[in-house]
Amino acid sequence: MPASPSTARAINDRVALRLLQQEGPLTAGQLKQLTGLSRPTVADLVERLTVAGLIEVVGESGEQRRGPNARLYGIVADRAHLAALDVRTEGVSVVVCDLLGRELARASVPIADDTGTGPAVEQAVTLVERAAKEAGAERLHTVGVGAPGLIDPATGELRDSSGLPEWHRRLVAALQERLPARVIVENETNLAALAEQRDGAARDRDTFVLLWLGHGTGAAVVLDGRLRRGASGGTGEIGFLPVPGTSTLPSATDCEGGFHSLAGSAAIAELAAGHGLVATAVSPGEPEAAALVRQAVATLFSSPSPSSSPSPSASSGADRFLSALADRLAIGAASVVAVLDPGCVVLGGEVGQAGGEVLATRVGERLTRMSPLPVEVRASTLGGGAVLRGALLTARESAQDDLFAPRSR
Repeated sequence: MPASPSTARAINDRVALRLLQQEGPLTAGQLKQLTGLSRPTVADLVERLTVAGLIEVVGESGEQRRGPNARLYGIVADRAHLAALDVRTEGVSVVVCDLLGRELARASVPIADDTGTGPAVEQAVTLVERAAKEAGAERLHTVGVGAPGLIDPATGELRDSSGLPEWHRRLVAALQERLPARVIVENETNLAALAEQRDGAARDRDTFVLLWLGHGTGAAVVLDGRLRRGASGGTGEIGFLPVPGTSTLPSATDCEGGFHSLAGSAAIAELAAGHGLVATAVSPGEPEAAALVRQAVATLFSSPSPSSSPSPSASSGADRFLSALADRLAIGAASVVAVLDPGCVVLGGEVGQAGGEVLATRVGERLTRMSPLPVEVRASTLGGGAVLRGALLTARESAQDDLFAPRSR
C-alpha cells in the first residue's frame, strides 16, 4: 500500500534530518538533489522542520542568486543537551555535548576505594550537574552511561556484580532521580566497540571483536553490524575465561585464575617487572600497564643518537616483554577467534592503544600460527576514550530518535 500523506511527510522529514546530521548545513536545493524530492515538497518539509524548532538558517551558500535556495539550513544544535559518563572503579568522567555532538564541557572526579556509597554517588551526580551548568544546559535530554559489569538485556539495568563498588548501581538510580533526563546504561566494553566501529579502528568492519585491555579485561562482539550481548548480558566476560599459564581456575565470583590473571593491568605490570621494566610516567587514571607498554614500544624505536639511545639490555628487555605479552594476549584472542571467526580483533583500551601496531602485529603473527581461521589484529585508535565516545554516540542516537520522530497532529 502507498504511504498516507502524513506518513510520507514523516519519512521525508526524517530523511532530511539525517542528511543534515551527516552532511552538515545544506541548502534547499541540495536537499532536493540528495533526497530526490520535488522542490515544493522540500519547501514544505523545510517549513515544517523550522516551525518545529528542529532546523534553522545558519548562513548562506556561495551562490550568485540570493533567495530561499541559497539559505543554508542546519539542525538546531542546542535543541537538546546530552551527557556521557565513563564510570570506573576509581572515578567518573563526564562530557556534555549538544545535539550535534559538539563538546561543551568535560570533567572528572576520582573516587577513593574507602569512600562510602552515599558520598561516592553524591560526588558523581554533582559532577554531572556542574558540567551541565558549565555547558549552559538548563536540562539534559539523554545521559549515556558506560560502566563495568553486566547490563540486564531485558531491563537495561546494571546488575549486581562481585568485585564492583556498590555505588555503581546506586549511581544510575540517583541520576534518574536527580536529572530530568533519559538515562541509558551500557557495558563499557560494548560502548568502546561501538565507538571503534563508528570512529576508530573498525570503521570498515561489520563483524569484529574488541579485546578490552585496561585496568581489567573484557571483550565486545559485533556480528553483522549488531552488538551481541548474550542471554544475560554477559557476552565478552573474557576475564573469566580459563586459560593455561595461571595457578588456579576462575570461579563464579572471582576471575582470578582466568584470562584476567594474564592480561589485567596488575598482571602486565608484574610481567614487565620480570623483564626489568619500570613505568616512569603514568597519567592520572591511566593503567600502569599502558604506561609500561608505551615505554617498551618507545624503547624499541628510540633515537639512535649515543646520548639518547637505550642500552642493548634495555632494548632487549622491552622486546622480550612485548613478545611475552603478545603470547598472553594471543591465548585469549585465539579462543574468541575459534568460536566466532570474527575476521578482525581490535586490541582496545589504554593498553591496546599504547601497544599500537607493534603489539598488534605480534599478536597477529601468533594467531596465524595458532588458528586456521584468517584474522587481522588492529590496535585501537581511541584507547580508553572510546567508552566516553561510545556513551555519547548512544545518547545522541537516542535523543535524535526521540526528537526526529514524527509527531501526531
